[in-house]
Amino acid sequence: MPLTKLDSTAALVVIDLQKGIAGVATVHPFSEIIARAAQLARSFRERGLPVVLVNVTGAAPGRTHAGPRNLSSFPADWTELVPELQQQPSDYLVSKQRVGAFIGTSLDEYLRQRGVTQIFLTGISTSAGVEATARSAYDYGYNVVLVVDAMTDRDAAAHHHSVEKIFPRIGETDTTDNVLKLLKGALAQ
Repeated sequence: MPLTKLDSTAALVVIDLQKGIAGVATVHPFSEIIARAAQLARSFRERGLPVVLVNVTGAAPGRTHAGPRNLSSFPADWTELVPELQQQPSDYLVSKQRVGAFIGTSLDEYLRQRGVTQIFLTGISTSAGVEATARSAYDYGYNVVLVVDAMTDRDAAAHHHSVEKIFPRIGETDTTDNVLKLLKGALAQ
């Protein structure tokens, strides 16, 4: 469902666009996802709206069929955000140790202190970090917008399932170009 309204206090939340994940094979070219997220971040900053950059620095302790994650084998800079995002001092960094960006972090408190009512989500992976963050945002009462051409996944079926089946139940979906047009129109007012 396309975006119906830009709330007066919206925030962009960019999930896990970091060096250690940038080399992973994805359904959509990672460089395109990064470029779109960077465009959105610039536009949100120009409008004085919060930009939240999320990186994953650990894993939940629960058992899974995939087995425990051995994060010690990753390079030292694997948690660093990709430089294309051009992180600014005004951006809020959330380092998470769970799939979603809300559990175990101060993200909700940060957004509430700024009066944010709507969050726009981008990043990787659609069916994990983005979806988990969107579900929590919806549960916390935020208006959720999922910028579907600014996110990707390692698995095409998982990406499509999230976009087509899950996202319409918890938010609105739109494209980078449409969001940028809406933000530009809001600047002109």
